[in-house]
Amino acid sequence: MKSTSRARALGIENMASHGLQGRGVLVDLHAHFGTARTLIGYEQLMRVLEADEVEVEQGDMVCLHTGFAQGILDMQKDPDPSILENSCAVLDGRDGLLLKWITDSGLAALIADNYAVEGHPASSHVGCCSTLPLHEHCLFKLGIPLGELWHLTPLAQQLRGEGRSRFLLTAPPLRLPGAVGSPVTPIATI
Repeated sequence: MKSTSRARALGIENMASHGLQGRGVLVDLHAHFGTARTLIGYEQLMRVLEADEVEVEQGDMVCLHTGFAQGILDMQKDPDPSILENSCAVLDGRDGLLLKWITDSGLAALIADNYAVEGHPASSHVGCCSTLPLHEHCLFKLGIPLGELWHLTPLAQQLRGEGRSRFLLTAPPLRLPGAVGSPVTPIATI
């Protein structure tokens, strides 16, 4: 049977045909919250941006360093799911103020070094709702791509050492017609 599944407007081939390149802005959540599982809402994110003097402008590709990918690598090819499930910062996809900030900031992409950018499963909510509300908001309502499981620790260390948060980010996805996602080969130029 031939599949009729196809992403169409949200297909990764559309992003691949134009590439993904522009100003990256790193937000170092790991530096503020360490490796403990921490749900990050609008208030916590604003405190980090203010403390590190990070400014997010329209068109920026925002990279969230949580230390999660580094934690996986540090496990030397023997990851412990019970440790990983309770590790590192994740965004609170149910925080309405955070979702509004994503919309109002005009960011062009939201990238993290963890599984889903947001906490999964999302915190409980009364009524019917998406299990990944930040995904629904970014991908389907705003058309903002998400990057997951990027290795951001070396970049975070370099930028923090230089007292910077901005860099040139180039991250071309594979041209996979009909697919909704793709591996990328990101390069940060400092």
